[in-house]
Amino acid sequence: MAEPRRWPRVRRPGVRPSPVWRNVTVATLICAAAVSASVAFRIQALTTGPAAELAAKGSSITARIALTDDPRRRASGGGRFNQDSYVVRATLEIIQTAGGRQAVSVPITVFAGGRDWSGLLPSQHLEVTGRLAKATPGDLVAAVLLVRGPPRVLTPPSQLQTVAGSLRSGLRTAADILPPDQRGLLPGLVVGDVSRMDPQVASDLREAGMNHLHAVSGANLAIVAGATLAISRLIGLSLPMRAGFAAIAMLAFAVVARPSPSVLRALLMGLVAAVALGTGRARDGFAALSATVLLLMLFAPELARSYGFALSVAATAGILILAPRWRDRLSSADAEEEGGDSPVGRRAEEGSVPVRRTFDPPVASPGRDAGRPYRFPRWVAEAVAVPAAAQVAVTPVLVLMSGQLTPVAVLANLLVTPAVAPATLLGFGAALVAPLWPDAASLLVIPAGYAVGWIIAVAGWAVDLPFATLPWPSGLLGVALLGLVVAIAIPVLRHRVWRAPALTVAGAALVTVLVVRPVAGPWPPKDWLMVMCDVGQGDGLVIAAGPGRGVVVDAGPDPIVMDRCLRRIGVDDVPLLVLTHPHADHVDGLTGVLRNRRVGAVVVSPQRTEGRAHAHVSVTLGQRRIPEWTAVPGSRWRFGPSELSVLAPDPSMSEMHGQGEGSTINNSSVVLHVRWRAGSILLGGDLETEAQEELLRRVRVRADILKTPHHGSNRQSPAFLASLGVRAALISVGAGNDYGHPAPSTLALLRRLGAITYRTDRSGDLAVVERDGGLAVVARGP
Repeated sequence: MAEPRRWPRVRRPGVRPSPVWRNVTVATLICAAAVSASVAFRIQALTTGPAAELAAKGSSITARIALTDDPRRRASGGGRFNQDSYVVRATLEIIQTAGGRQAVSVPITVFAGGRDWSGLLPSQHLEVTGRLAKATPGDLVAAVLLVRGPPRVLTPPSQLQTVAGSLRSGLRTAADILPPDQRGLLPGLVVGDVSRMDPQVASDLREAGMNHLHAVSGANLAIVAGATLAISRLIGLSLPMRAGFAAIAMLAFAVVARPSPSVLRALLMGLVAAVALGTGRARDGFAALSATVLLLMLFAPELARSYGFALSVAATAGILILAPRWRDRLSSADAEEEGGDSPVGRRAEEGSVPVRRTFDPPVASPGRDAGRPYRFPRWVAEAVAVPAAAQVAVTPVLVLMSGQLTPVAVLANLLVTPAVAPATLLGFGAALVAPLWPDAASLLVIPAGYAVGWIIAVAGWAVDLPFATLPWPSGLLGVALLGLVVAIAIPVLRHRVWRAPALTVAGAALVTVLVVRPVAGPWPPKDWLMVMCDVGQGDGLVIAAGPGRGVVVDAGPDPIVMDRCLRRIGVDDVPLLVLTHPHADHVDGLTGVLRNRRVGAVVVSPQRTEGRAHAHVSVTLGQRRIPEWTAVPGSRWRFGPSELSVLAPDPSMSEMHGQGEGSTINNSSVVLHVRWRAGSILLGGDLETEAQEELLRRVRVRADILKTPHHGSNRQSPAFLASLGVRAALISVGAGNDYGHPAPSTLALLRRLGAITYRTDRSGDLAVVERDGGLAVVARGP
């Protein structure tokens, strides 16, 4: 066979290759210098004024401020929100101190408490009293204002913000007819209002790679602009008029949704595209993105520290650069690796790179056609390419943020894509008509609820898949490692000789991870009797009560973690929930137990307190109309294979104060003795020394396993523990906790008594199972 002819570099006479890299370098340096100058001027203005000087001293002031955002509730422990604590961005306009009155105009962050802040809107002017403090390094604000007392409202919001606030509140009101999960997500999906978002839904969306759905971004703006263009075309408007109406619709939507980083990026890009459309000019998406980023960096350099902005830009760049190529590769049987519409092909036609030309026309043959890979319809290819390109582009940012990979993100986003546009359009339509016609808004919200219900269901299904998220080193190390993997993978996959073996190895590894390992170690073990959930520093246990049923004892500190544990072991019906005592690490996860489950009744300690934990339980149960029973010694229940008996506390006994109020509540814990055919376990709540010794005087009980009281603290009675005769002790404890649990003295005592200890901080979830006529403990692994 003759050696193929090597074609020389094609270059037009008298034409030199354009100095592309030199131009790019110069332009990059100019842009970097401009942004650096902008940041320097901003820092100078924020660090040298009177606000910064007073913040350095921690001075108390009376201030006039103008709100620039909606007050947002501050998250507290367990993923819930503190109803009376708010944070809001504002402009500090006037400072009043003992030394006089000064006029300023600098951005600040305001932390405040009280329900008076909940209904405030951007553009309102307030008078507040508080103390200035230094801002967090790197946060481009002059100071932090810690407000004392309620604000005094000086001016109402502007008409524009009044209308926008009315639309947002109208959508929330219309969504009240939906189930709790849907009523929280719909306003977040449509206008970015996450004030009622269920923490579990937010967690599922984040871990399924769908967090962007409740952070308004370019997709929402594109849907609104596309609908406006379609309506304008139907009524026969000219091209410039259509572009103008699309621009107005995008501006109005941005006001209602609030100008978050992703909205600002999408809005500027959309306006650039609208101008191009109206003037008939060519639209270059990547050029518009570049110009948008440069403008925002010049006028709002604080966005450079925003992960939301970085994710938005990365996803958009991926969609603009990668998605078209991947779509064409998936849909076109004649896609070429060189030439065509690619940048390489364009430069080749201009004579700046070597070109290989083949003059022999392609000859069709059955063998060649049979060897070609299957190609998808164009719409299928685009549906796959867009989420895949966006996910690949944002992966380095996600690694930098969270130190994990999300393999299920592409599939999850592909499945929910058909529901996003209907939910957005119906929800926005409901927001528009709600102030004038609430009944019509309710009719629009109902089908929108079905769409967001599908999104919630897909997110929940995705995070329950094996290895929905994979751990990865976080920070710059993780990004560098990811870059190394990509640098190795690209040439390997592009080389035809290595492509098939590499894909075979990758497929085998995937099968091993997703199939072999779950089969080798299923969780929970078959015929489990009890599972101690790894809830961190707290207690959360599940006792078998039949197929899909479980008695829950305590709910841990975090509803998300508790709900996930129950989902993992397949419990969707809770005939009885026992809350041993009203401490946050045992009851704050209550809503996680209640989420999408029937709860028959709740047993609580007779101890009543004025604390937040007790109020949280009472309010939550009252809202759900769940019966609340007080534990009484001698009470017994039987559910499936398990029999439960209440041993303590005895309401006739006086309070055992121990070491402070916390010990008093601990000593009032509900103590349960759970029996099975093969043995029994004692669940000791958070009993401390005094209550343990009192229980020993009243009751003689033996058990095979002990749920170690109070997370293994040093407040244990040796006589009580010795009387039980246990062979194993389970300790529910958080890794690196501040309490020193479990205490070395308690671990030593258990060893002397012959009990094997199992800890959730080291072994993850723990299960009690029947083995060879007795009880055994199985660890899931950290």
